[in-house]
Amino acid sequence: MADHSISLVPPTFGSVAEDRRHRKERLAAALRLFALFGYEDGVAGHISARDPEHHDHFWINPIGMPFSRIRVSDLILVNDLGEVVEGDHQTHEAPFSIHSAIYRARMDVQSAAHSHSIHGRALSALGEPVEPITQDSCAFFGDQGYLDEYTGVVLDEAEGKKLAAALGEAKGVILRNHGLLTVGTSVDAATWWFISMDRSCEVQLVAKAAGKPILIDDENAARTHAQLGTEYVGWLNFQPLYHQIVSRQPDLLD
Repeated sequence: MADHSISLVPPTFGSVAEDRRHRKERLAAALRLFALFGYEDGVAGHISARDPEHHDHFWINPIGMPFSRIRVSDLILVNDLGEVVEGDHQTHEAPFSIHSAIYRARMDVQSAAHSHSIHGRALSALGEPVEPITQDSCAFFGDQGYLDEYTGVVLDEAEGKKLAAALGEAKGVILRNHGLLTVGTSVDAATWWFISMDRSCEVQLVAKAAGKPILIDDENAARTHAQLGTEYVGWLNFQPLYHQIVSRQPDLLD
């Protein structure tokens, strides 16, 4: 009988190969979930996972492949020069410039997620941060960056560095006139933070369209952030989504 239990403890691994396989399975599932949540917009958007052995390499979705079709075997490994060193598909300058800069700046980060979600783009066009107007949005209280310029598609090292600097030590960054990017110490956390941040953008837009939202005071927002904004909580919230998508689309593990 299959084991459908969900562990409440992040996994440990007996080998680099086990760790790598786990990250790639989570990455393929995350991309399928992005498709499910409507985050796909042409060839824009990418999620990556740092390789557990070669720390300046990362796994990422190939350019042009639908998120809804991606399997573990489709993922590509990109080195620190932007070269595909494993896999049969290609990447391009934008994801390399973004993800390589983040991994160089933040050794704690094991995954980064970016896509052109509708509500993330809408809030980014207003020049506003995610405000502490709900319990969930408090996960980003004092824990978000803002890139206050738009200079086109991120295609070179200098632009990638600006993005990484705007992110700072936070879990997410709003890119003005562009959208959202989130990071985490696992693929699970980075993906959940993106979903949660985009939903927080949606709630904020809806609330402000209806009236004037009541902000949670700084003390309670900070307390809630300490409760709900940890990497463990981000990892934990991803688990039901992972098991749901694997159950519905088991081919992603191929």
